[in-house]
Amino acid sequence: MLKKLTPIVVIGVIIALIVLLFLSLASKQNMIVIKEGNLKLLPLEMELHTYQDSDCGMVIEELTYASQVVAPSGKTWFFHDHGGFVHWLEDKEFKDEAVIWVMSRDTQRWINAREAFYSLNESTPMGYGFGAYEIEKKGFIDFETMSLRTLRGETMNNSSIQKQLLGQ
Repeated sequence: MLKKLTPIVVIGVIIALIVLLFLSLASKQNMIVIKEGNLKLLPLEMELHTYQDSDCGMVIEELTYASQVVAPSGKTWFFHDHGGFVHWLEDKEFKDEAVIWVMSRDTQRWINAREAFYSLNESTPMGYGFGAYEIEKKGFIDFETMSLRTLRGETMNNSSIQKQLLGQ
């Protein structure tokens, strides 16, 4: 009887050790998904590999396409692709009052997302394809158009839209 239980006990111990290992690693990372107290509604300094995208949960590894959504309450959420904040914000009660900051590709600083201009065909972390710019160029679209295209699925993730945007 003891010989039959030994493999089960060993497997149980191994599983418990693996679970403990993952839990200890997760607690050591201290990933930031939301910050509270941003009552000035300004963009917060982001340390790479410390913030987690509030839409998809991936770690933010670069600021090139990063964005921040700040609620009137001062809560701030972080994203690594502009299309992600559009989807995430869509069902929030404060979506029209939120202050949204995007990293500008041309000036490398945080700018108001509602005043930014967006390219359509960049290689972004989640494949939406929108790069934010402070200075408008031919072919760029405004915030409302970018948001609408994201919600309609008219992004680089859509193969027919991708072919159209890349002239294929």
